[in-house]
Amino acid sequence: MKYAEVVIPFPLADTFTYIVPAEMERDIVVFGRVLVPFGPKHSYTGVIVDLYDRSDGDFPYELKEITELLDDKAVVRRLQFDLWRWISSYYICTLGEVYHAAMPAKLLKVKKTKRKVKASVRSEDIDKAGNKVVLTNPQQVAYEQIGKLLKTKPITLLHGVTSSGKTEIYIRLIQDTLDSGRQALYLLPEIAITTQITERLRRVFGDRLSVYHSGYTDNERLAVWNRLIQSDEPVVVLGMRSAVFLPFAQLGLVIVDEEHEPSYKQQDPAPRYHARNVAMMLARLHNAGTLLGSATPSLESYFWAVSGKYGFVKLDRRYGDAQNPDVEIVDVRELRRKNRMKGTFFSHILRERIERALSHGGQVMLFQNRRGFAPFMICDKCGKSPRCVNCDVCLTYHKSANHMVCHYCGYSVPLTAKCPSCGSVEMKMQGFGTEKVEEEAASLFPNVGIVRLDLDTARSRAAYTRILSDFETGKTRILVGTQMITKGLDFADLDVVGIMNADGLMNVPDFRAYERAFQIMAQVSGRAGRRDRRGVVVLQTSQKDNPLLPCVRSFDYAGMAQMQLQERHDFGYPPYTRLIMLILRCRNEKILDDVATKYSEKLMEIFSEGVSSPISPPVTRVQTVFVRKIMLKIKLIMPADEVRSKLDRAKSEMQDYPQFRRIILHYDVDPQ
Repeated sequence: MKYAEVVIPFPLADTFTYIVPAEMERDIVVFGRVLVPFGPKHSYTGVIVDLYDRSDGDFPYELKEITELLDDKAVVRRLQFDLWRWISSYYICTLGEVYHAAMPAKLLKVKKTKRKVKASVRSEDIDKAGNKVVLTNPQQVAYEQIGKLLKTKPITLLHGVTSSGKTEIYIRLIQDTLDSGRQALYLLPEIAITTQITERLRRVFGDRLSVYHSGYTDNERLAVWNRLIQSDEPVVVLGMRSAVFLPFAQLGLVIVDEEHEPSYKQQDPAPRYHARNVAMMLARLHNAGTLLGSATPSLESYFWAVSGKYGFVKLDRRYGDAQNPDVEIVDVRELRRKNRMKGTFFSHILRERIERALSHGGQVMLFQNRRGFAPFMICDKCGKSPRCVNCDVCLTYHKSANHMVCHYCGYSVPLTAKCPSCGSVEMKMQGFGTEKVEEEAASLFPNVGIVRLDLDTARSRAAYTRILSDFETGKTRILVGTQMITKGLDFADLDVVGIMNADGLMNVPDFRAYERAFQIMAQVSGRAGRRDRRGVVVLQTSQKDNPLLPCVRSFDYAGMAQMQLQERHDFGYPPYTRLIMLILRCRNEKILDDVATKYSEKLMEIFSEGVSSPISPPVTRVQTVFVRKIMLKIKLIMPADEVRSKLDRAKSEMQDYPQFRRIILHYDVDPQ
């Protein structure tokens, strides 16, 4: 009798054994999909990962038969499955969770696969390709260095300053890969960046380009999957983090652009993988090269590059020898003391720079890292703020909707004139978000087209495209936005960048705070003056003596890195250790604290060192559930399998404690 090992898209044990009915034995294939019964009433789509004969049929439980064959050919490749196994092990999750995340939604549904492939690009784009990319001398040198290094260093870091022309180098490397008959994967961290990059790649590669990310429909993503599973043709895929799961056959090059971006890390649900690290493993399985690119690399990647583990190439000249923008640091605390910023968030220096740019036909970008109108309302009488009923946070006021909204769970209530605590009508707005910046900019600069780019205005691919297109064509002159505007965008007439509140970036209770603050400020600053005019950046802060700001002003990445790496070394943070965060959740706070304390003690017994006491995060309750965290600092020499074994042991031994069963637990490996 023939048996099949099947993965089901649920957080359960790795595989389940099913009997292959005799009438299916001839057509069944490994890595094809099947419909299988699970539980008393349900059936699900699973993938066969192994087929074997077993004459004795001696199983410890009664087996069920496969209900239906959904494919007559494999829809997953062997190397893909090897990658799933690695993700499951390293990120401490089940194979079923990886399978669920990896497969296109259409392949998780109970429907037989049609083998005919729809075109994965629109017909009008096919004939736009042979636009040959011409490199400048600095780009050519970097391109040649990368080519040599990738032959001996499977992973190479390209540290190229903003506007140095990294994309042109990527295109040449992709062209070389396709010419050699192999495939390429080009990863980007956010949909906003793909709009401009897609058009540039389409002009060069035509129908050899496929695009794969959540902004595309299920059918469009399925077409890309089918194209790759049915052919080993040399193509390039442009995608976001989920593109690492695609069924490549002849992968030769993986590019991870803006590799420092935290959005490469999947947060919820599991698998909580980091696409940069998964991409490196994917390339390793295919014996392909990985190129990491950034103007502000993650400290981990920079550390491994300067230590020689990765190849390292620097491109420190902007395209066309354009100058770095002039960064002006404005002390808003001093201006407020002198009563020069009353009723405004725009310093007189920022206003003057904007007026000058607009008068010369230039454009302006204003960065504020909070959306909404005001971060919170506060009662002048009792000092309390309206809070979310589900989460331990203040509500953010959104003027366009006239509602106060929780950015964690979506809870929303109409704006009220009365304090919910004491009934006073003396409610005032505190702080400001992108909506407030947009409104004030409109009052200061009337008759100037202003547009806002954040999660409230750009919830679809069409909205992203329209907002960026209007700014690129000059229809709008001032762009206000959150981190969506900080990287990967190239606007010829952008003269001024305003960083409205640098303090909000630096004053974050996280060991990565200064690294992230530098990255964001350097990236958004780099948008200014990318052609023949020197740009201006106005950085507003109440901490003019902060040691990070001189590094930002002079674009001194190495100085920032040296300062932060020393601190990481002193306190045992990455890249000198690995971090695993254990997240514990429960609706009963007392039970949660009790269990978290006992759990941390148990972990200390098993790991001996590197275990923190339970930590209360800045937001202690989300969606009515209380949260605690336990941090593990793992030595780099400890294998991932050993780490998982110890965590499994700790969890098993905690099962004897009855209250532990009321806790929801998950692991966040390499938290960002």
